[in-house]
This record gives sequence, structure tokens and C-alpha cells, in this order.
Amino acid sequence: MSQTGHQPIIIIKKKKGHSGHHGGAWKVAYADFVTAMMAFFMVMWLLNSSVKVKKAISTYFQDPSGSGELSGSSSAGSGESLNISQDKMKDLKDELEQAFKKSPDYEKLKDYVQMSVTGDGLRIELLESEQGMFFQSGSPNPSNVGEELIIRMAEQLGQLPNQLLIEGHTDARPLHRKEYTNWELSVDRANSARRIMEEHGLRPGQVLQVRGFADQNLRDKDNPDAPSNRRVSVIVRYLPSDGPPPTAADAKPAEGEHH
Repeated sequence: MSQTGHQPIIIIKKKKGHSGHHGGAWKVAYADFVTAMMAFFMVMWLLNSSVKVKKAISTYFQDPSGSGELSGSSSAGSGESLNISQDKMKDLKDELEQAFKKSPDYEKLKDYVQMSVTGDGLRIELLESEQGMFFQSGSPNPSNVGEELIIRMAEQLGQLPNQLLIEGHTDARPLHRKEYTNWELSVDRANSARRIMEEHGLRPGQVLQVRGFADQNLRDKDNPDAPSNRRVSVIVRYLPSDGPPPTAADAKPAEGEHH
């Protein structure tokens, strides 16, 4: 038989299976969905976590290597806590300055109120002038100006959760009464400030310690008799990064402290 005009017969066989119409795109989409759900639940958990947990996570993301670059003074807890607290202390310093400016005697006393952010917290110092500015000469009784300023300070500090230390200091000149020395005077002035502040805004227990240093911690060491050595200092302590509020045992006495 002649094969002229005949086309070859082509047979196409189809393979059975599912790879042709089921790709991997759905797996990627599903993985993205699961990841998003995990992120959502993590956010919800963080919103309901304690402050301690939030701070720990915040510290990790600021320094995930744990190199300790954020470390600061041990007196203020972790470095992250110290940095945040310093920012808050600077804001508090500005707020106190605004409150003090409301006093009619502000122009007269502004050079005798010194505030600085230190490793212990915000230190507020009321410095005496030669004639006496905040306390009557040789007496634990505050002047009218001193009492008004202490009250304004209490109204501001009483709104804070921070605890306070109150210190009394004198110059090196001895008092004229043998039975009443600079030790007694420094403690009594600090206690007078405490009583006024507790009557005008401080909450019970906010004052952690009252200290009297006499002339053992001079501000002007080159001039022991300088009036600026006579002062009352209020220290607003940093908040602890975790754990219960500090107790009196946590406030370590400085050299020359008298109780």
C-alpha cells in the first residue's frame, strides 16, 4: 500500500498528579497570616504586662547584644532607668523654677536657690546669706520667706511618687551655746523643713530620711565660714527600676551624718 498523503499519528499522554495546578503561593500567604497573628497577640500581651516587663523588653531593643552600654550609676538602678529619670528630673527642675517665680520675693532669693541633677536625684539647696535668708540666725525656725518657699516646694513634690531626703548643713563657726551645737542646729533645721513640707503637700512616708551634717560637708571648703555653707538640701530620689520602694536602710549615711 502506498503511504503517499498519510500524516503520522501523534498520541499525547497526560500524566496524572496535582503539581500542575497546586503551587506554593498559598503557603507563603498562610505563613504571613500566622506571623501577623503572632505579632498581634504579642502586642496585646505587652499592653497588659507589668512595668518591669515593659522596661526589660525596652532595654533589650535598645541594647540587644547586652553589652551594657546603657549602664549607669548603681544608685539609680539600671542605666536605662537612670537616663529616663534624669530627663524627668530636668523637667521637674523647670517646674519648680516656675513655681518659685510666683513668690513675690523671687528676685531677692533666686541666687540662693540652687538645683542640680546628680547621681542621687534632683538636689534642691536653700543657701543662706550673711544676714540669713531662709532661717533665723542660729535658730531652727524658718523666716517668712523660707517658710513660703518650703511650702511651694512641698506642693510640687507632694504630687510625685519619688521619696525625699532632707539634709541640714552649717558653716564652721561654733554657736554661742555649749549645749546647742552645729550638730543640733543642722538636724533641727532639716526637721523643721520636713514638718512644714508634710503639713503642706507631702504624703505620709515620702520623706525617707532626715540628715544633719553640721560643718562636715562644706559647700565652700576653701571658706569654712562662708554663709553658703549654711543650707538645707532636699534630694528628690530616682524611682527604683523594680522591686518595692526603698526603706530607710537603703539610704546609706554619708560621712559625717548625725541622727
